[in-house]
Amino acid sequence: MFNTYKLKNGLRVVTEYIEHVNSISIGVMVQNGSRNEELNVNGISHFIEHMFFKGTEKRTSKEIVQEIENVGGQINAYTSKEATCYYIKSLNTHIDLAIDILSDMIINSKFDDEEIKKEQGVVIEEINMSEDSPEDVLDNNQAKAIFGENSLAYPILGSIENIKSFNSKKIKDFINSKYTPYNSVISICGKFDEKELIKKLEDAFGPWSGAEDYVPTYNTPILLSDSVYTNKQIEQLHINLALKGLPYGHDSAYALIMLNNILGGGASSILFQNVREELGLCYTIYSYSHPYLGVGLNNIYTGVSKQSAKKAIEVINKELKNFASKGISEEILAINKEKIKANYILGLESTSSRMFANAKNMLLQNKIKTQEEVINKINNINGDDINYVLDTCFKPGIISTAYVGQDIDYKELNNIIEPNIRAYDNSANESISRV
Repeated sequence: MFNTYKLKNGLRVVTEYIEHVNSISIGVMVQNGSRNEELNVNGISHFIEHMFFKGTEKRTSKEIVQEIENVGGQINAYTSKEATCYYIKSLNTHIDLAIDILSDMIINSKFDDEEIKKEQGVVIEEINMSEDSPEDVLDNNQAKAIFGENSLAYPILGSIENIKSFNSKKIKDFINSKYTPYNSVISICGKFDEKELIKKLEDAFGPWSGAEDYVPTYNTPILLSDSVYTNKQIEQLHINLALKGLPYGHDSAYALIMLNNILGGGASSILFQNVREELGLCYTIYSYSHPYLGVGLNNIYTGVSKQSAKKAIEVINKELKNFASKGISEEILAINKEKIKANYILGLESTSSRMFANAKNMLLQNKIKTQEEVINKINNINGDDINYVLDTCFKPGIISTAYVGQDIDYKELNNIIEPNIRAYDNSANESISRV
């Protein structure tokens, strides 16, 4: 059962009571991520996420995590392009402690200069680790290729140069402007006393204040037909092929999820069967969607040897065109409705999964989707929905590419897909226009 509230300071609260569990998941989600940043402070949202764990007026950094872990709980956080979330999962008997720690972090963090200096080293090592990961480099390349100068292209971790420039004043100024009760949500899922809970939240989070008129706004990017390649001394060529998608909350989102599942969502999917099982060209291949506010992407990922790259892209391109033109049968539609309903329901088996889903819906759409509503939307997918998504997302084909691998002629690979994709060599820092 869902309930929504608004505290006196404007902070939204969404709760979901589950009788049969003995746990509680609570998260504070803020509509702020790398998309909210200017280029000269890119990475500050993620850095701030780290700094909220580095000590408050009444707790050291060790005490923040130790107090929760000593009662068997878990505390963590993440930063994405559009949101940051701080969360705790514990036995429901420790809900008071969870609320106290999260509110203490959000309201009373010190941002001590000495701690900032230490954490700069930590985050720089995180960036170095990410740059050693071809999958992470590939994701950043794809964002650059399709979003260009838009802030959606900015890496969540930022740059080492920016990280070194952060200080207490810069961090506090950013938090004062971007962290407010009005663009944040508390989401709680599990077993609790509803009446007592709201009073506890009001007492704990009531002192949180911020600019009431701050509303996150974004420029909707134009999707670019570009390509970015990084030359890295690794065995495989990692490939990301981008298609048009649908923005977050779109009416046809579940039809897109279904079609992505059919194309590349599992071991029985078209791409897995044709590229891996029949031809043996790869170990992993899948398609997935990235919905953002106002814009969305579809992506196809695979990792192959240099020798197999051309054949793999030829097959992917061919299967994509066949899929877009032929569509799916009523039988396949019925089968895949059951698949995505099962995936959805299984994905909500834990209180933390439900807490995240409720927080994101409330944060970005200011409403909650009940399980019944989602199941009904899936059941009601029809031929018109399928055709709309095929026409909008799949028929235009691959519109941008990204590659990470050793000494690859990626321009030749782009010609297989579309001869007018512009190429950008991330290693040589050279831009090449293609006719």
